[in-house]
Amino acid sequence: MTNRPAALGDSSVGGRRRCLMALVAVLLLVFVRGPARAALGTHGMVAADHELASAAGVEILRRGGNAVDAAAATAFAVGVVNPTSCGIGGGGFLLAYFPATGRAVALDYRERAPAAATRDMFVRDGKAVPQLSRVDGLAVAVPGEVAGLADAVRRYGRLPLATVLEPAIRLARDGFPIGRHLAEEIRENREAIQGHPALAAIFLRADGSPRPEGELLRRPALARTLETIATEGPRAFYHGAVAADVVAATQAAGGILTLDDLARYRPKERRPVRGRFHGRTVLSMPPPSSGGGVLLEILHIIDRDDLAALGPNSPTTLHLLTEAMKHAFADRAAFYGDPDFVHVPLLRLLSPGYASAMRDSVSAATTFGRDFYGAHAAAPDSGTSHLSVIDADGNAVSCTTTINTAFGSMVVAPQSGVILNNEMDDFAAQPGVPNVFGLIGAEANAVAADKRPLSSMAPTIVLDHGRPELIVGASGGPVIITATLQTLLNAIVFGYDAAGAVAAPRIHHQWVPDVLAVEPGIAPLTREALARLGHRQREVPELAAVQAILVTPAGYDGASDPRKGGEAMAW
Repeated sequence: MTNRPAALGDSSVGGRRRCLMALVAVLLLVFVRGPARAALGTHGMVAADHELASAAGVEILRRGGNAVDAAAATAFAVGVVNPTSCGIGGGGFLLAYFPATGRAVALDYRERAPAAATRDMFVRDGKAVPQLSRVDGLAVAVPGEVAGLADAVRRYGRLPLATVLEPAIRLARDGFPIGRHLAEEIRENREAIQGHPALAAIFLRADGSPRPEGELLRRPALARTLETIATEGPRAFYHGAVAADVVAATQAAGGILTLDDLARYRPKERRPVRGRFHGRTVLSMPPPSSGGGVLLEILHIIDRDDLAALGPNSPTTLHLLTEAMKHAFADRAAFYGDPDFVHVPLLRLLSPGYASAMRDSVSAATTFGRDFYGAHAAAPDSGTSHLSVIDADGNAVSCTTTINTAFGSMVVAPQSGVILNNEMDDFAAQPGVPNVFGLIGAEANAVAADKRPLSSMAPTIVLDHGRPELIVGASGGPVIITATLQTLLNAIVFGYDAAGAVAAPRIHHQWVPDVLAVEPGIAPLTREALARLGHRQREVPELAAVQAILVTPAGYDGASDPRKGGEAMAW
């Protein structure tokens, strides 16, 4: 008889009941939300959170582009069709791996604070005012999307930037039917949109009603801007008429962005964070994203556990994951920031000895209070869009792009059609004061001129013997990290196909607030067991939206998360 680790609250009858409940939960997920939009192919694959964006990437693959070209085309396109999540007024991170050479590239085109930004710019009468960093001009950081995607295509692509931009230009000029996700975001944010006339002109009808799902939406001003970038290159966004329009709109809304801020923006190539898990190499994004480091810290903590024997979403597995999440997010709050300004001790946080110490601190009988977690205790999409791409040569790209929360700052540059980000909220306005996602930070993530705010984006590529096995990432704020983690575990440890790995129910804990978020698909008996261990829980409808591609002997297996309604497409 096979020996199994002791599972919390486990018994032969109880185990069977939990399995049955988990199966019912997954079936409910499928019938209520719909199955993950999966695809199979051998020449290439694109998984994005909108089918038209995936189609744009596949079009570029068919026209001779590689994975980088296709990723850039997909990112530009998704910024048109899902503008609540991302666009050229924002920024992001691109992780690429080229198996022929073994080279891994992490491109950082994260937004940057304007030169006039100051430590206390969001503080009034000694207290942080959250609204200042979330809506209108002060919330706007210097956009990096155009510079970053153009740089990726120039350095690592095969096609001209003008060709890569063609699908996005066509969608903006000719129009596209509003999808479910965008329609929901327009409806839910209608009141805020009404307070911003340039935004309302795009997304509301003349009578003030929200544009509904299926209605054709054209964005002619944005189309002209994209055409100008295609003709003149990325410089057209950071200089000249487009730049002047962006600056004028931001300053009219109370912001401090200047033409010089735009002119000085440059993307940065960084070294990917790298770790080992279950005999694989895991590549992910380094600071100023916390996504890769936090993901790898969690994986290192749980690597010596036999998770397959414990079972997916069993009480023991979820307790262990929760405790590891709390340790890693406590370290995120204490240490992470822009590496050009602060030292982030990744060597220590990702070392085997540190992982072992964190794992040894996990109790099978209980969870602990806030001060127990992280190194400081041991010695604490909405917006955003993700896309995954692989081409016929096995070149892989995992790319996450964002304007932060829904419709960003809600500031629109009217002549250029650019919706501007509110990434300044990703700084710690005051140490210990939560941002819109409830995340807190320390001095490492304080506001400073030209500094890049901390991110949770976690574009990730898993390698098996030097070849991509999984390309994965997510959108959704801090839940990006834990959704990417659980999808990775579902595929690598539990043997799910791409659709199953993406659609399975998830949990999330970020240390503060001390609440375990659970999706409805987590079985009631499992939740009861977690409650007995001291986990205070809150049910949430959905946690993040994942795009994943799994490389199998039969070809590429891709899936888009049913939580956001995208569609993976194969060639």
